[in-house]
Amino acid sequence: MQSDAPVEAGETYDVTIEDIAREGDGIARVSGFVIFVPNTQVGDEVTIKVNKVMRKFAFGELA
Repeated sequence: MQSDAPVEAGETYDVTIEDIAREGDGIARVSGFVIFVPNTQVGDEVTIKVNKVMRKFAFGELA
């Protein structure tokens, strides 16, 4: 089943880290869709690679 997420696993995106999750991961958004990115800080402008896409959010890493 294909999700309606605006991102795809394996793709890279240029994002700005907007917030920090309780677990300490950075939070970026692509078209409002949340992506958790570890080892980032608020304000970081980074290129990320999406690893896993869930229904409401995704996980990425620094590319």
